[in-house]
Amino acid sequence: MNYLGHLLLSHHTPDAVVGAMLGDFVKGKPAEHLGTDVRAAIVLHRAIDGYTDRHPAIAASRALISPERRRFAGVMLDIFHDHFLARHWRRYDSRPLPEFTGMVYGVLLSRQATFPDRLQRMLPRMVSDDWLAAYADMESVELALNGISRRLRYPERATALSTAISELERNYAALENHFFDFFPDVRAFAAGHSGSTSK
Repeated sequence: MNYLGHLLLSHHTPDAVVGAMLGDFVKGKPAEHLGTDVRAAIVLHRAIDGYTDRHPAIAASRALISPERRRFAGVMLDIFHDHFLARHWRRYDSRPLPEFTGMVYGVLLSRQATFPDRLQRMLPRMVSDDWLAAYADMESVELALNGISRRLRYPERATALSTAISELERNYAALENHFFDFFPDVRAFAAGHSGSTSK
């Protein structure tokens, strides 16, 4: 899952929202100063990533990705999943998507000063361009892939990722059906996970 998926799978308290976001920006054991609930949400984020990697629907999706891009399949599928989640939001949450994203942005902005530098720099762009809801549009998916490709060290790899929207276009129905199979399972997993920081 990418940002939107992790945020929806969190427990939606302010600390859980912060931890769900920090999961991609904090390495190693979460620091004590973050607090118990934020650390538990980071642990949940990582557990969701591990569960995702082992799910048979994800394996089926990976198999659809062309060999030249398969090394990026995890990154690509994370973004594709946020696309499907945004497109089919009302299947999974009763609140309108703008209401949910507004809540998330409010929480994150209120704690921006405490975040790692990279997230502090990224957050204003995320909010102003409404990245979370924008995933519903194919153009925004392509922009996200391009943004990640620009951070890669090797140009030949960057090209493969920057054009990866073609994988979604070519396999759209199959990838969407895999997401429909996967998301209820990962949601049940997240709901049942203790989030213990001892893990």
